[in-house]
Amino acid sequence: MNPTRRSFLAGTSALLAMPYLNTRSIAAETISIQIGSSHPTNNIWVYAMQTALQPALDKLLADAGGNYVVNWGENYGGTLYKFKDTRAAVRDGIVDIGMVGTVWEGSSMPLQNVTYFTPFANSDHNVVIDVFDRLTEELPELKAGWTDQNMVHLSSLVTDNYDVYANFDINSVDDIKNRRLNAPGTSANWLADTGCTPVDGALTTYYTDIQTGVSEGTLSFASGIQPTRVYEVAPKLARVGFGSMYFGGIAVNKTFYDALPADVQTALREAGRITSRSHGDYVTERATNAMKEMVAAGLQVNDMAQAERERWAATLPNVAKPWLDANGPAAAKVLKAYFAALRERGITPARDWAAEA
Repeated sequence: MNPTRRSFLAGTSALLAMPYLNTRSIAAETISIQIGSSHPTNNIWVYAMQTALQPALDKLLADAGGNYVVNWGENYGGTLYKFKDTRAAVRDGIVDIGMVGTVWEGSSMPLQNVTYFTPFANSDHNVVIDVFDRLTEELPELKAGWTDQNMVHLSSLVTDNYDVYANFDINSVDDIKNRRLNAPGTSANWLADTGCTPVDGALTTYYTDIQTGVSEGTLSFASGIQPTRVYEVAPKLARVGFGSMYFGGIAVNKTFYDALPADVQTALREAGRITSRSHGDYVTERATNAMKEMVAAGLQVNDMAQAERERWAATLPNVAKPWLDANGPAAAKVLKAYFAALRERGITPARDWAAEA
C-alpha cells in the first residue's frame, strides 16, 4: 500500500443502532477518505469541500440505506502539500479527494484554462460553474484533462468577477496607459496593447506592492480583495468586467474512485453536483458581503460603460490565439463549446473570441 495515502477500508464492522432511535442493527461498510487542500477552510474553494461535499456525501449514503459510512481524514490548510502541488497530490494519491487549481497547471491541463484566455466573456460565476460541470462531462477533451491525470472531476470551482482596484480613476482603457497594475500569470494578457505595464504578484503581495509604488492597482475579485484589505491602498474600483474565471475543481483520485462500490461512486458524483450549487451560493454571499464592507470602508465604485468595456476588449490582440496554437483542435473545440453555452444562456460577450478561432 502506498504509505502516502489512505485506501478505503474493505472490512465490515457492525454498527449497533442507538436504542433511542428505535432502529434495528445494521452492518455498514466503512470507507476511509483522506480529503485535503493547499488552502485553509475559510478559502472560497476549500469551504465548499468541508461544508458541502463532506456532509452531502454523508447524507446521501445515509439516505440510501446506511450501507456505507465515511471515515473522513481532513488535511486542509496545506498540511500535506502547497498550492503548486494540488494536481500531483490528487493524481498520486497523497489525498483521495482534493482541490485542484488548474489555473496553476497551464502546461499539464491547458484546456481547463480557457476562461483566462477569453476575458470580457461572462461575469456570472454561477453560469461558469454550470457550464463547466456540464462541459466536463460532455466534452471528451475536457474530461480527459482529468482522467489522463488519474483524477475524476467532481465539482467546478470559480472566482467571482475580476475588475480593477486602483489608486487612480479608471473610466476607460485610455486611463491605464503608462500605469502599472498587478496582473499575474495569464491575466497580464488582459492589459496587452493598452500601454499599461503588468506587474507580477499575488493576493498576498498586492497591498505592499501598491503601498510602496511597485504597482498602482491590481486586477482581482471582491472575495479576494476584501480579506486582504487591498481596498485601503487601492480605494477606487473600476467595474471593468473581465469575467468570472474557472479556477479548477474538486477531484477524486481515479484509482481510489474506481475501487469504490458503485453506490458510493454514484453518491460521490451527486455530492459533487450539490457542492457546485453550494459553492456558487457561497461565492455570491462572500462577494456581496465583501462589496458592502468595502464600500462602507470608503471604496469608490465606478461601473464602466458598456461601450468602454467593448473598446477595452477590442483594444486587446487576440489573446486566445497563442493558447489555441499551442493546444490545437481540442482547444478550439473547447472554446467554441464554451461560447455556445454562453449564447444558450442569452449572454453576449464584449468580444466573441470563438469567432476569431
